[in-house]
Order: sequence, then structure tokens, then C-alpha cells
Amino acid sequence: MIIGVPKEIKTNEDRVALTPAGAFELTRRGHKVYVEKTAGDGSGFTDKEYKDAGAKILRTAPEIFKKAEMIMKVKEPIRPEYKLIKEDQLVFTYFHFASYRPLTTAMVKSKSVCLAYETVELPDRSLPLLVPMSEVAGRMAIQQGAKYLEKPVKGRGVLLGGVPGVPPGKVLILGGGIVGTQAAKMAAGLGAQVTILDIDLPRLRHLADIMPANVNTLFSNEYNIRRLITDHDLIVGAVLIPGAKAPKLISRSMLKDMRPGTVLVDVAVDQGGCIETCKPTTHRKPTYIIDDVVHYCVANMPGAVPATSTHALTNATLPYAISLADKGWKKACADDAALRKGLNIINGKIVYKGVADAFKMKYTPLEEVLSE
Repeated sequence: MIIGVPKEIKTNEDRVALTPAGAFELTRRGHKVYVEKTAGDGSGFTDKEYKDAGAKILRTAPEIFKKAEMIMKVKEPIRPEYKLIKEDQLVFTYFHFASYRPLTTAMVKSKSVCLAYETVELPDRSLPLLVPMSEVAGRMAIQQGAKYLEKPVKGRGVLLGGVPGVPPGKVLILGGGIVGTQAAKMAAGLGAQVTILDIDLPRLRHLADIMPANVNTLFSNEYNIRRLITDHDLIVGAVLIPGAKAPKLISRSMLKDMRPGTVLVDVAVDQGGCIETCKPTTHRKPTYIIDDVVHYCVANMPGAVPATSTHALTNATLPYAISLADKGWKKACADDAALRKGLNIINGKIVYKGVADAFKMKYTPLEEVLSE
């Protein structure tokens, strides 16, 4: 198979979809790998390293898209890339379709095969290709939240860990999944007082068993959220419904109950956000303020630490990429139920119900498309 790795063009996105080690594994199996010139620079990989691994370097993205049977990316295609995607071309990346209708419409129109990292799902309902970036984002949520709590950037002026004789800051985490767990670990390590909310009681029991004493768990409902937001310094949105829009847990009217300088970090922004006032921001301009509450809603948080993120991502995606390259997407997905759940759009048909429901668009059962 011919695999193409274009340079990411989303604002401040320095990750790349494949490390030189990943390129080596694919080329030694007889596949051709084309990498766009300087695609790996932001992650610390030179064109020479890719060449030494057996890949070929092409100068432009159009060349990559024209040659490739499978495109490997990190972030969803953005408008300049829409016209480059061909019919029947397999695009393997994070899509987060449910948060952006124009992307969904463009990929339907392209008649490509869209296989989304974020909806590949194992039998235990874990999301193996989302986990590494969720781990990074969860940890970064606290790192960034702590920074924006500083007074010069309009935060409350609170040090999360406190000091002897002064109480620590308080962190509220909405969601006890991978993002929430990693955020709690980081916040607890700094010495903050942490509360995790979730609706999954077995998950709360697990977290209560493994977390340190400065982490509390509480069942999530509107009453508890309204009560807790009044005195917490940093609130992290970490809710995920695979392939669908995140539920809005904090409304615009609830901001008035927060103290001025409270910081909101909505990691769920890729899926529409779980905070009503959330809108995607960039690393270049990461925050905005509404009702004296600081909002940090960067849609590609792991892109700020690409040297870590790219390695973590390739570690997870490479086995699936090898399967897709070796077998072709139809056989690979037929053989692997987890990979099959990654199929969102096939040749103009939406085959993932959460995406169709998000925009009230036509849904076609995957089995119907695969049997054609």
C-alpha cells in the first residue's frame, strides 16, 4: 500500500502522524511511505531520518494526497485539505466529526473512507487510539490551568499546591475517564484538593481506591455541580461520549456563581465541549474571559508537546496502520471489531450513528455498506 503523511497545517499543530520508526516498520513490510518535506520538524524528526527509515520525501501536500492510498494524519482535515482528498482514499486520523458539520459534509462529498482514531473501541469499551492523547491532555489541563490561575493572566491568583499555613487550591474534574484520571493525578501531585465527578459508580469506586487522600469522588448531577463550582478554583471538563457531542454540564447562567478568576479548561472541546460557553481556541490565543471567568479551550492541547505526543500516538496507531496496509481497510476491519468501529464515513455514507445524529443527517448501518 502507498501511505502518505502530510504536514499538519492546523494552527500551532507540531505533531506528525508517523515517527521514522513507524515509517521503517511499514517500509520493511514492502509498503511505500511518502512524507511531506519538514512534516516531522516540529516533533524533532528530520527529513533525513525518514529517508534513512525507507520513506520518500515529497515537497508538497498535493503530491502526498495524489499518490497515497492511505493518508495518516493527526488532526482532522481542514478546509484547504478538503479538495485534496480523493474518492476511495482511506483517511486515518482524529476526526471528531460530531463537533463540526462542515467537515462532515466535506468528507461525505469527497466519497473517501474516513476511519477515526477516536472511535476505535475495544470490547471493554476503552478507546486505544484516544488514550495516549487523553493522557497528555489530562496532564496538560492541570499544567495550563495552574498557569492561568495566576493574577497577571486574570486568574484568581491561587497557587494550586498552597504553602504551609495556607490552604491549597481546589480542582473540580467533570468526568473520571482517562482525561479526568490523569488530571486528578497531576493536581493531586501538586498538592491541590481535588474532586472528581462521574455518573459511573464502579468507576468512582475504582478511583476512590487508587487515588491519594487529597482526591475525593462524588456522583455527578446538576445539584452537585452547582454547589461545587462556587468555591473551586480550577474546573476541568473531561467528559466523553465516543463519536458524539459532549453533554453541556455547565451553562452560561452558572458562570455568575463562580468566583472572578476561576479557570475553566474544557478538554472536551473537540467534541463540542461540556461547558456551554466553550469555543475552540488555539495555542496562539488560548484563553478568553466571560463574566470574569477564564476559559481555556485549546482544541489540540497535545500539539504543544509534540516531542512527547508524536511518540505516544505512533505507539498506539502503528499496529492498526500496519493491519490496514497489509490487508486493505475492508479485510482489516472485517478481522478486527475494534478497528471496524473506527469507520465513520464510507464513500459518501455516514456509518457512525453518533455523527449522523449530531446533525440529523442520514445514517446508513455499517453492515449494509460492507455487504455491498
